[in-house]
Amino acid sequence: MKAMHPSTQAVHLGRPPHQPDQPLNEPITMASVFQGGGDREYGRFSNPTWTAFEEALGTLEGGKCLAFASGMAAVVNVLDLVGLGAKVVAPRHCYNGTLAHLADLELRGRVQTTLVDITDTDSVVAACDDAALVWLESPTNPALEVADLDTIIKAAHDAGAHVVVDNTFATPLRQKPLELGADVVVHSATKYIAGHSDVLMGAVVTANDEIHGVLKGRRDLQGSTPGPFETWLALRGLRTLPVRLDRAESNARELAKRLREDPRVDEVRYPGFGAIVALVMPTAAKADLVQNNTKLWIYATSLGGVESTLERRRRWQIETASIPEGLVRLSVGIEDVEDLWADLDQALAQTLS
Repeated sequence: MKAMHPSTQAVHLGRPPHQPDQPLNEPITMASVFQGGGDREYGRFSNPTWTAFEEALGTLEGGKCLAFASGMAAVVNVLDLVGLGAKVVAPRHCYNGTLAHLADLELRGRVQTTLVDITDTDSVVAACDDAALVWLESPTNPALEVADLDTIIKAAHDAGAHVVVDNTFATPLRQKPLELGADVVVHSATKYIAGHSDVLMGAVVTANDEIHGVLKGRRDLQGSTPGPFETWLALRGLRTLPVRLDRAESNARELAKRLREDPRVDEVRYPGFGAIVALVMPTAAKADLVQNNTKLWIYATSLGGVESTLERRRRWQIETASIPEGLVRLSVGIEDVEDLWADLDQALAQTLS
């Protein structure tokens, strides 16, 4: 049988074998300890429900996956691999939790951080010199900037650095960083992978057996493991990722087109794929009017669920100061696009009164 398409893999990977009386889905294994003599032993080391999820996501990304308790748990464990005082290059615009953790590590003398404009490829390449790790997001959160991953990954490796790509926004259905040469992929599985705003979970994927072994050892030691029920929900969500993302992306494209034609909006950012759109209003006050006056769109800080959410990102004090005060991030869901547009239109109308 020829290799399955990713949309088929998402449905079929991580299931029990095709044998009589086997369940179609991997059961939830609620266990803190296993009988001795095998590979599992203790609930901090392994769980069959994790294994099913890790098989599915790892195959989609082209590597070996480790499930973590949250996206930040995954981020922290990966950054913990950087040697004392080593240089980390990261986008000036990326997930504020990642930037906050890098700032904390720098404050404690653990790393030196160089923040770069990810759209200025020459500057990023230059910054790779003497770096131990290059951390990338593409598209970035919430600026939706797209990096030249091919060029930057090659330059980082030429400089002797490892490369990590946070693939949360794109998902492996739109971008496979390991195939481009990245060493590690990080996910907040809370977002598109689980997809229903009811799971807190993260994941790391690598094709490097040594990195995988070190990260698994740290996860086992630190206990940054997900619960089996959360993992089961994330795997269940992954099954429908292809259809959810197709619908949400189609909605996002249409909304971005309409918003770009709307004189009430100063700027629209959409990278051309995925389901995140950012609109920039003239002022923070007008952005708040949009955020606070929708009826269907939900004012919420997370993203990637079936429901549409929105948020003015600079309401968070830790958000990067170069993000416009009036930027509202839209996480476009799978509702009917006409309903989504009608709600945005009436909220935008509030900014004219």
